[in-house]
Amino acid sequence: MSQFSGKIPGGSFDELILPRLGFARSNVTHGPAFGVDVSVVSMGNGIGLALTSDPLSLIPSLGLAESAWLSVHLMANDMATTGHSPMYAQMVLNLPPTLTQSDFTTYWEYIHRYCKDIGVAITGGHTGSIEGQNSTIAGGGTMLLTAPLNEILVSSRAKPGDVVILTKECALSSAAILAMSFPETVQNKLGKETYNHCCDLFYQTSSLPDALAAAASGQVSAMHDVTEGGVLGAVYEMATASGLGVRIYNEALPVGRAQKQVAGLFGIDERFCVGAGAMVIAAEQGGENKIISALAAKQIKATVIGEFTDKGQGPKLVTDGREEPLPYYEKDPYWGAFFQALKKGWA
Repeated sequence: MSQFSGKIPGGSFDELILPRLGFARSNVTHGPAFGVDVSVVSMGNGIGLALTSDPLSLIPSLGLAESAWLSVHLMANDMATTGHSPMYAQMVLNLPPTLTQSDFTTYWEYIHRYCKDIGVAITGGHTGSIEGQNSTIAGGGTMLLTAPLNEILVSSRAKPGDVVILTKECALSSAAILAMSFPETVQNKLGKETYNHCCDLFYQTSSLPDALAAAASGQVSAMHDVTEGGVLGAVYEMATASGLGVRIYNEALPVGRAQKQVAGLFGIDERFCVGAGAMVIAAEQGGENKIISALAAKQIKATVIGEFTDKGQGPKLVTDGREEPLPYYEKDPYWGAFFQALKKGWA
């Protein structure tokens, strides 16, 4: 695989991207940063513009409707960390020439439908096909929203002493996508019940309801959605972005049986692989029960998994009472697992 499979490594981001950000505008209040989901621009009169960008998925083995769901909701999950719903989207589609007009119509119909369901207007973009395009990524998109500037949350605002809450469970999207992409293998090795449960997990990969319910409690300092690097990667990034340490209790991490089985089959650690659908929330100490109750009212599971600490204490993982440094991996194991399964001819 290329050295850049998955996200660009953190060192390359710091060395290549951050020193070269075009014209410096003073109204950019939050620009690109490690572990930060959105950028924020002050528009004047107390109004802020929040923006985020992500790849668009087109995974034939998964399905057109499912690919469209990921395309829309992975961006919306980033926007959700502001505590507000996305409003607008720009889509750039670089499609494989093998995609038929009928399939494109189906794909775009679902993009439209899923955006409409969450109140997002598609305001423009670009659509074309590229010879040689055979990736599971079919372009990129940007979502935007406006809100009072002082009400836009960013993931770098966690505070020492904040409680760390995780919604749902680890490895939701990894388990769902791997199972649905290789259904025969998963059913043969793990059984139909596990496969069906993973299929059910797929439509839990939106964390927009989680974020809106939590933010409405008034007890949230910051949020970070779980993508590449999994739950523990998201916690590490949030702590780093906020200039803090963190202590996470391994036994507290919620992992479903199906995710654990699929992770074992594909040889990955469910704590460190793509987990879209879960949200990491920094809650003001003493306010965690109010957030958990707000989430429970929406039938969303939430678990306290640790607390943010002073920077000098660093990121820590506590297992069986032993405190060790919390590791951070540049590459998410999901990508290697997916392409290795393809190479093996798993169906």
